[in-house]
Amino acid sequence: MRSRASVPAVTELVALDFDGVISDSAPESFLVALLTYRELVSPNSCGGHLADVSTERAPGIDTIKRDSLYQQFVELMPLGNRAEDFGVALHALESSVPLPTQEQYDRWRATVDASWIQSFHTLFYQIRTTLSINDPEGWRCLMGPYQAFLDVLRRRSGEVILTIATAKDRRSVSALLEGYGIADLFSPDRVLDKETGVRKDAHLRTLRDRFGIPFDHMVFIDDKLNHLEIVSKLGVRCGLAAWGYNGAREAELARRAGFAVFELDNVERMLFG
Repeated sequence: MRSRASVPAVTELVALDFDGVISDSAPESFLVALLTYRELVSPNSCGGHLADVSTERAPGIDTIKRDSLYQQFVELMPLGNRAEDFGVALHALESSVPLPTQEQYDRWRATVDASWIQSFHTLFYQIRTTLSINDPEGWRCLMGPYQAFLDVLRRRSGEVILTIATAKDRRSVSALLEGYGIADLFSPDRVLDKETGVRKDAHLRTLRDRFGIPFDHMVFIDDKLNHLEIVSKLGVRCGLAAWGYNGAREAELARRAGFAVFELDNVERMLFG
C-alpha cells in the first residue's frame, strides 16, 4: 500500500500555498493582524508592542522581527487556517493562554465569538488594502520571497502545471508575484485565492475540474498540517514546506502522518527526481 508521502507515477500539476511556501509573509501578517486587533478591541491592546504603527507607513521588517510578541505569534501561525485565525492567536497571547497543540488551539478558537471572528476577517483585508495603497513599497518589503524555491519553480516550470491554492486575496498575490518576477509562471486561471473556499480541498477540486488532472497526478505543498490532512483525503500527494514558519514540531507531526517534508535543499529532487 502506497504511503501518502510516496511519489505518484506521474506528476502533472503542482499546487502551492502562497504564504509560508512562496512568500515569507509572517511580518506583514503580524502587522496587519495587530492593527486589526487594536481597531476591534482597543488602541491599547497587546501592551506596548509596536505601539506607534499605523496604516500610513509600514515599519521596517527588522523592527517587527525584533518584537517579542511577533516571535510568539509566529509560533501559533501553523495552527490557524485563514486571516481570522491571526485574531484568535492575538487574543490568546493577550489573554496569556498557552496553545502548544492543535487540539488546544481548536478548543480555544471555539470559545471566541463567531461574529467577532468574521468581523476580524473583513477588517483585516480592509486594513491590508489601506496599508498597501498608502505605503506600497514598505508593504511589499515586509514579504520577501523564498528565492531558492522560486529558482526551482523557474527551472522546472515547463515540466508541470504550476498553480497557487491560497487563503490570501488575489490582489495581494498578483502584486507580489509581479514583484517577485514570477507572474509569468501563474496565469490568472492558475491562481485560486480565498474566494475559492474556506478549505483547501475546494481549491484542489477546482483545479481537477479546470485542468482535467486526476488527484493522484497532483502534488500539494502547504505550510499547515491541517490543510495537508484535508487535501490528502482526495488522493493528492501532500508535503509540508519546512522552510517557512514551521519548526521541528510540525515536521515531526507531518512525518508521523506519512507526509513528505520538503526542505529547500531537497524539494527539487523530491518533486522532479
